[in-house]
Amino acid sequence: MKAVLLVFLGGGLGSVARYLLSLKLNNFENAIPYGTLLANVLGSLIIGFVFGYIAKMNSISENYSLLLATGFCGGFTTFSTFAYENHLYLKNGDYFSMIPYLAISFIVGIAAVFLGLYLAKLI
Repeated sequence: MKAVLLVFLGGGLGSVARYLLSLKLNNFENAIPYGTLLANVLGSLIIGFVFGYIAKMNSISENYSLLLATGFCGGFTTFSTFAYENHLYLKNGDYFSMIPYLAISFIVGIAAVFLGLYLAKLI
């Protein structure tokens, strides 16, 4: 039951953080939804750092992983919104916005996981 509460708490905090980012950075004037992109890249960085730090320390409680990685990052990052936004690009024939958004999301997101893992090693 404690595990479920930790995931619930982290997920709620992550979802609120993503919502606030979206309010601030997503608008129809930008070609790319920067709020969603930033949430996914930051979430990738955080999850890389959390798992890297846990692996390095070998004594960190599973509770931190549940709260931060499963909960917060799960609520903060959003594949469903990313997929929907790309659907809108396709629907509108806006390939010049879709292709960079896809490329940046995948490349920078994966690079952010590696950066998070690297940063955890430095600590």
